[in-house]
Amino acid sequence: MSVIKKVQSCLDQYDMGLKIIEFEESTRTCELAAKALGVEVGQIAKTIVFQADGQPVLVVASGDKKIKTGKLKRLLGATKVKMADPVTVERVTGYPVGGVCPVALPDKLPILLDETMHRFPVVYAAAGTPNSALPVTMEQLQRITGGQWADLV
Repeated sequence: MSVIKKVQSCLDQYDMGLKIIEFEESTRTCELAAKALGVEVGQIAKTIVFQADGQPVLVVASGDKKIKTGKLKRLLGATKVKMADPVTVERVTGYPVGGVCPVALPDKLPILLDETMHRFPVVYAAAGTPNSALPVTMEQLQRITGGQWADLV
């Protein structure tokens, strides 16, 4: 089964009518995705894997914001937080950097959703490939990821 079909199958279980958009061009960066979709960079919901004391944590945030690792450390009660390397990202999510989707993960991971995404009625997350997007509302994003809202920027 292709990655897109796997993600779409997971989304279909929620019965919310969510549909993945695929592009000919790359959407592997927030800027490229925003250009392809014709939206602001902030509307791109980037999914980043951090290692908190060696344990993976997914953070979904607006593409125009930088996550403050100090806030992440305090929230998680961790002593050390760093971004995961590309090999770790693919191992824990099943997706390559530039296409990390916050759903249909191989294992359950803690997921934090940054509150700055609430500025937009809809954000666009990658759907497992570096040329895909998933339009979702904040309510849908929280429901499909089981994520917890947090102030991370």
